[in-house]
Amino acid sequence: MATRQETVDDLLGQLGGAGVVTARKMFGEYCVYLDGKPVALVCDDRLYVKPTAAGRGLVPDAEEGPPYPGAKPHLVIPRADWADAAAMARLLRATSDALPMPKPKKRKG
Repeated sequence: MATRQETVDDLLGQLGGAGVVTARKMFGEYCVYLDGKPVALVCDDRLYVKPTAAGRGLVPDAEEGPPYPGAKPHLVIPRADWADAAAMARLLRATSDALPMPKPKKRKG
C-alpha cells in the first residue's frame, strides 16, 4: 500500500516548526528532508525516523521497525504523536543534527 498524499501533507503541516521540511516521492512512498538532509521516511502512511542516539533519547519507548523489506530498523512514530508539533520538531532537529550531510551526487558525463 502506498502512502497517501494527505498523510504527507498532514505530517508536513505538523513539522513546520522544525525548519525547512520537505518531502520527495519515491516509489510510492516519501523521504522527509529537514533543511535538505534526509531524516525520515513515510511508508504505508507510517513515519519512520532515522535512528540516532539523540532521537532515541527523545523517544526512548519508540517501537523500531524497517520501513520496507530489507531496510535497517527506524524509529516508528505513531500517528497520534504527530499532533505534538513541538516534540516532533525536537525529534527531527535532533536527528538532523546527528546525521552527516548527504554526499553530493556525481554528475554523469
